[in-house]
Amino acid sequence: MAPILGCVADDFTGATDLANNLVRGGMRTVQLIGVPAADTEVPDVDAIVVALKSRTNPAAEAVEMSVAALDWLKAAGCQRFLFKYCSTFDSTDQGNIGPVADALLDRLGSDFTIACPAFPETGRTIFKGHLFVGDQLLSDTHMRHHPLTPMTDSNLVAVLGRQTTRKVGLIQHRDIQGGVDAIRTRTEALKGEGCSYAVLDAVDDAQLHTAGEALADLDLITGGSGIAIGLPEAYRRRGLLAHAAGAADVPEIAGRAAVVAGSCSAVTLGQIAEWDKTHPSFNVDPLKLADGEDVVGEALTFARKRIAEEPVLIYASAPPETVKAIQDRLGRAEAGELLEGAMARIAKALVDQDGVRRLVVAGGETSGAVVSALGVTGLHIGAQIDPGVPGTVTLGTGEPIALALKSGNFGAIDFFEKALKEMA
Repeated sequence: MAPILGCVADDFTGATDLANNLVRGGMRTVQLIGVPAADTEVPDVDAIVVALKSRTNPAAEAVEMSVAALDWLKAAGCQRFLFKYCSTFDSTDQGNIGPVADALLDRLGSDFTIACPAFPETGRTIFKGHLFVGDQLLSDTHMRHHPLTPMTDSNLVAVLGRQTTRKVGLIQHRDIQGGVDAIRTRTEALKGEGCSYAVLDAVDDAQLHTAGEALADLDLITGGSGIAIGLPEAYRRRGLLAHAAGAADVPEIAGRAAVVAGSCSAVTLGQIAEWDKTHPSFNVDPLKLADGEDVVGEALTFARKRIAEEPVLIYASAPPETVKAIQDRLGRAEAGELLEGAMARIAKALVDQDGVRRLVVAGGETSGAVVSALGVTGLHIGAQIDPGVPGTVTLGTGEPIALALKSGNFGAIDFFEKALKEMA
């Protein structure tokens, strides 16, 4: 039986976040890494998530990758499609959300979709078209200082409007409160006004479930992983999905454990500080890397002295002022590539040479680099560890590895230790 839902995600941790919500709804889900080859076998699942590393690429590259992923998903028999981006709408005025969504609509021959990065369970809500993180407008949070995609405007209608030539409207809170029929009525009205996009308000999970029922028949939905929570039940009501017991079952993995962190988010910095209270950690200094010092070798020597006895953390995360100083010296892109490459080499050595079989990776860009270095082609999605972060087990890499790929802003303060325990 062909998969119901085909998803294109613009980064690796966002892809697992989305897959996690689908599995929680009873959809058997796998995540494939990169655009699959034409002859890739289609797994017997209800949903396929193709994880790309396209969030901060030039817009033309992101479009090319995303359309190729969509074409593969169409060929695999998927009936509906979802474009997943960050719950903080990480992007610039040049893209990539608008250009990719435009291209996907064109490829599907569709003229309308919604944009909804809300994920209330993790504090991301939308009201009157404005994105909040907790009680703060997005533009008042640390995301204002993001090194690659600084978010200085919370008005998503305006932000998306600067990324596309198409008209952007709004489905407001009052429409959601009016239920499925009110959402559909508002959708038709916006289409009549010439809108191709509607930013969708959502302040709690109940509204996302309502929206899922109202919008499940769209060819394309765009949003954060939260928009997916209402889809499984909507598909079930349409007779497309059976109740799938055991959708989150994955093999148990034994072996040594490690954490690799590259995210510079405030949440990840707090998690590093919490780990550091009771467990060993090593800080990768990007300036030493830039000067040609063997920081990778130092990190591995540090790990090898300890990893047989307990898990270790190796991190390149730093506060915003430190990140800025590094970028001023090296350049933004150069600094990112240098650190991602180093963290990927460290993770690969730990797995290949030191018997690590349980690995937590913090940060979307870091996760993408690590997964690519490990040659992972797919992930079987397991149970949720913390909101937005499931445990996974690799597919197609020989001996399986348990992986938790964590978006920088997700997870409780003790996430690293919790994840390694639950992945055992």
